[in-house]
Amino acid sequence: MNLLVVGASYRTAPVAILERLAVAPNDLTPILDRLLAQPYVGEAVVLSTCNRVEVYAAVSGFHGGLGDICAVLAEQAGTPAGELAAHLYVHYESAAVEHAFRVASGLDSMVVGEAQILGQLRDAYHAASAADTAGRLLHELLQQALRVGKRAHAETGIDRAGQNVVTAALDVAATHLDGGLAGRPALVVGAGAMGALSVATLSRREVAPLAVTNRGADRAARLAEAYGATAVPLADLTDAVSTVDIVVAATASTEPVLTRDVVSRALARREPGRGPLVLLDLAVPRDVEPGVGELPGVVVVDIDTLAAGLAEGPAASDAEAVAQIVSGEVEAFLTWLRGADVAPTVAALRGRADDVVTAELRRLNQRRPDLTDDQRAEVARTVHRVVQRLLHSPTVRVRQLAAEPGGDQYAALLRQLFDLEVPQTSPVDVVPDLHRSGPEQAPGGDR
Repeated sequence: MNLLVVGASYRTAPVAILERLAVAPNDLTPILDRLLAQPYVGEAVVLSTCNRVEVYAAVSGFHGGLGDICAVLAEQAGTPAGELAAHLYVHYESAAVEHAFRVASGLDSMVVGEAQILGQLRDAYHAASAADTAGRLLHELLQQALRVGKRAHAETGIDRAGQNVVTAALDVAATHLDGGLAGRPALVVGAGAMGALSVATLSRREVAPLAVTNRGADRAARLAEAYGATAVPLADLTDAVSTVDIVVAATASTEPVLTRDVVSRALARREPGRGPLVLLDLAVPRDVEPGVGELPGVVVVDIDTLAAGLAEGPAASDAEAVAQIVSGEVEAFLTWLRGADVAPTVAALRGRADDVVTAELRRLNQRRPDLTDDQRAEVARTVHRVVQRLLHSPTVRVRQLAAEPGGDQYAALLRQLFDLEVPQTSPVDVVPDLHRSGPEQAPGGDR
């Protein structure tokens, strides 16, 4: 099996495409099952966040695996595969490993160095493990990616500015509000991970008074209590919006929560001369209905806005140090991977040797029935010892050679010399019209 990553992110697709690709938590297991039902896909993990949707897969062939994954993503998005392809990137084998490690380290994030992606990647991995769609290859890849991400944050200052999507959005909001954010009333819609991060960030920025609303009232109440905020029933959303200057929307709803009607009625109830109502839409699919930004006195900041105008923060100065960590970790993983690939060949060679020894001992027993049991046992031990010594040096050496670039040729030579039956991966094909680091390209980021 070979590693393959297929996805779309804020770099390659607008929010309109990302929200169609987005996988809600309740839909995660069904899409994982659909992926594993494809003929070329043996393992799968799906990462779906506010600015990326990616499939990490172990496939038996590049072309077939890519076609299978694209078909499932196209079905998820309700978009023809050919149209969706323009927004997808593809990473294969070494490039897939590098991409996974870059994502976990925050190098590929909209806000360089943000730590939230580690938790999101961990959740995606746990979901695949629970659905039994992550096998040996993806277990190893994701475990190592999470370790590399933790190492990057521990050994560098890439996240010292504490930047994340919420802080970036609030920085944009501050440019629309005279006097900044402190002392401004705000509402957070949603009490999940992003909602909790929003409440915590707003609290640190001294935004007050602060209110929280959520479809599940108990969750909103617990979050509000933790930060000295007020829980508001979702049924009172219009009234709550009318009393604040900032709304952070971060729900998992598949439909807009802040509709044109809700916002229009809220505007009608606002005090005259309050200034703009800033809506920060951090959800994918979007929580703010298209067209709301056209209402007078409303500013909408969404993922597209952030992707277009976000400058690299202070943490980006440490990107080179993290990139060096990633580079070394990628090579270490590929060395392990090449060694793991030769293991079945070595096992098959030893198995063939055992079969030959067993057959010859059986022949000896038929020809020399006069041998005692002790004599037969001594002969068997001697023959096994001779064979093991003969195989020791070449099998150790082939493992060493396999760990080097191009080392797969040594395992292939062993298979030919000894006519060993070892399952092989399908040949790699070239697929055009995708942002890829595939078989014919050097590893790189999705540009």
